[in-house]
Amino acid sequence: MKLMIIESPGKRVKLEEIMAAIRPGEEWRIVPSIGHIRDLPATGNNENEITTGVRTDLTPVYQLTERGEEVAVRLKKAVSQATEIYLATDPDREGESIAWHIKEAIGIRNPIRVSFNEVTKERVAEALSKPGRIDMKMVAAQEARRVADRLFGYLVSTELRRQTGEKLSAGRVQSVAVYLVVLREREIRAFKSTLHYGAELSFAAAKPGEHWVAEWMTLEGFTTKENPYFMDKPYAELVAGVGKAIVISCENKPRLRNPPAPFISSSLQQAASNKLRWNPDKTMKIAQALFDQGHISYHRTDNPNVSEESMPAIRAAAQAIGMEVVAKRRTWKAKDGAQEGHPGVTPTHWEVEAAGETSEQQELYKLIRTRALASQLMAANYDSRTVILKAADPVGGKQVLYGATGESLVEPGWLRLLDGDAASDEDETNQLNPIPQLEPGQTLNVLSGKLLEKKTKAPKRYTEASLVGALEKEGIGRPSTYAAILNNISTRNYVAEVARFLTPTPVGELVIDRLEGKFSFLQITYTRDLETDLDLISTGQTQYKPVMGALYGVLQNELEGQKSVPTFKKEVPVYPCPECQKPLRRIAGANGAFWGCTGHPVCEVTLPDAKGVPGVRKVVDLSNFACKQCGKALIHRVKKVRKGAKGGYNFWGCSGFKDGCTFTYPNLTGDKPDLENGKASK
Repeated sequence: MKLMIIESPGKRVKLEEIMAAIRPGEEWRIVPSIGHIRDLPATGNNENEITTGVRTDLTPVYQLTERGEEVAVRLKKAVSQATEIYLATDPDREGESIAWHIKEAIGIRNPIRVSFNEVTKERVAEALSKPGRIDMKMVAAQEARRVADRLFGYLVSTELRRQTGEKLSAGRVQSVAVYLVVLREREIRAFKSTLHYGAELSFAAAKPGEHWVAEWMTLEGFTTKENPYFMDKPYAELVAGVGKAIVISCENKPRLRNPPAPFISSSLQQAASNKLRWNPDKTMKIAQALFDQGHISYHRTDNPNVSEESMPAIRAAAQAIGMEVVAKRRTWKAKDGAQEGHPGVTPTHWEVEAAGETSEQQELYKLIRTRALASQLMAANYDSRTVILKAADPVGGKQVLYGATGESLVEPGWLRLLDGDAASDEDETNQLNPIPQLEPGQTLNVLSGKLLEKKTKAPKRYTEASLVGALEKEGIGRPSTYAAILNNISTRNYVAEVARFLTPTPVGELVIDRLEGKFSFLQITYTRDLETDLDLISTGQTQYKPVMGALYGVLQNELEGQKSVPTFKKEVPVYPCPECQKPLRRIAGANGAFWGCTGHPVCEVTLPDAKGVPGVRKVVDLSNFACKQCGKALIHRVKKVRKGAKGGYNFWGCSGFKDGCTFTYPNLTGDKPDLENGKASK
């Protein structure tokens, strides 16, 4: 029996079908590990460790997770029955690390490492034809990431809690994500709107009843890039009141608009947020299901390209819907550090228009397929016309220029398939400004002028989608981590989502206030540089120990610098007794908590508990009825309960019970004591 160990149980059924087709007659068993089976321990650090799970020489200490112990038993049994063992975890650092942990935990000798970007016959067969070994450089890079996360997460979080007395946490990447949200919120709070002015002129178009507009070019002699706002309203009104304009130039030229690239992890999450209103975590879970079922290529990628070998299938799929594909494959530059071996997120079978077991999977598949297919379709073609005008007469002694651009769509190209998918890299619409053909020197009559009042706007708060985009742009995190980052900062209540926009919570701002200027890992450049170092480890250009040694050295110094900050001491409020002024104390009684005076037994004051603080003493109403035994006033004592329940009462008791009179009397109709039948209570 040959054993293939995979990560996700969702792809097992599909792989069993594939293996039966490509290796008929062979016995294959496919077993999932369900992700990592080992990790750094959550607790139990000792004197030989910097922090839990990291020794003083920066070597990590691993143990089976609670779930991993159960999985390991199952894997060991399967391994003992196998003649060949294939580790087919996902094709990235995380997958490489999982494969190594399985090998180490189970004690597998010489396992065969295979990986595939697609769960298809072609890719699986290709992987099996090129068996390899675990790439320890990639394992080292993932190990460095995990240890860095533990050092920051445990050591800095401990310092935060010492200083604040609250259960706060810091994280190598999560804190930077919160920092971006806090920085944006500060910009919004500090923003002051500026009122400024422009002007717009309308002219007759070629068709009766139509008109086109030109806007005052304020940058030409009136504003600068450094001071772009014109705030002289009377002058702007004069510019809007011009009666004639002269054509300076009229330029016609075609414009091509290319389609956006196929999805990478970050753009997929942004598109699903904008189009489907899904959060990144949901998007990646549904994408995982599509990948496991063999419908899409690997969804954790930062390479925005389709493979050359997929072009014939793309041409056939485009031809089936009457569309044309570019002659040469269109490509996009991947960002530095991108894993070029992973293509963009694309369908595995381009001819399949609908795929997925649920409606949500089908929606995401459609979004992925149309975007990927559109990326290789012909560009959209526009006829563009640009006009520059000047006022016929100077305005206030100055020459005033106006500009206008109009476009008409000649050939829609890819727009026929993918117009307005809320995922395009360009946010533009066709400019329906029907400018006629004009000649330089031509004088135009102005139909009307309009003063434009404009206000500068504060920067927008991040949405989950735009924050993912910002993280990706700044090199913070990697494709596999974006969803987890957002989920983490939300569940920890460091950011809150209001009408799809993210705002920092007071707790989130407190965390940043304590970290900012004190710990360098909060700087965006630091996080980006560390990601670069991790990439260099994965390619063998540097090693684990130098990178982690430098990181820990800096962190050690920064933690040392925080020792002068005093430890938080919680102020415990003192509630004085209303009679003797000695402190009250909260007592857990048989019938619930209450407050008693610490001067007991001299002072016998007790007060009810009101949600953790002393309440107000209940005022007892003395009646006009007197006790037959001692002559003191009686008190009507009533406790009502639901019908049929026990515990209620209705009687009259003597107010002199503290002085030893324990007489009680039954209640008569009309709420009167039965004075003839009183008796002493036990």
